[in-house]
Amino acid sequence: MQIARIKLSGRNPKQLDEICTEIIGIAKKFGVDYKGPIPLPTKKLRVAPMKSPCGDGTGHGNTTFDRWELRIHKRLVDLQADDRALRRVLRVSIPQGVHITIKLQD
Repeated sequence: MQIARIKLSGRNPKQLDEICTEIIGIAKKFGVDYKGPIPLPTKKLRVAPMKSPCGDGTGHGNTTFDRWELRIHKRLVDLQADDRALRRVLRVSIPQGVHITIKLQD
């Protein structure tokens, strides 16, 4: 039987968890086997630009930096590939900052 692997990624973990609960609710409603949500490792993108625009720093020989970090959270849900359930999953409203991929596997 085929399995649909659904990967969710985004900056807000609460939104990802809400979408996962909707997908699991659909799976329970149609009586489809599922696994997940499995939290994958968080990707941390770090940038450290200099604070002063001239590049000299604070004037004492020390350069100062701002530290910015962007965290990308990921979740994984496996569903049994049922036609009706997958059509219903495709209708789930996805917020602006969330990316979703669905792959069918044997």
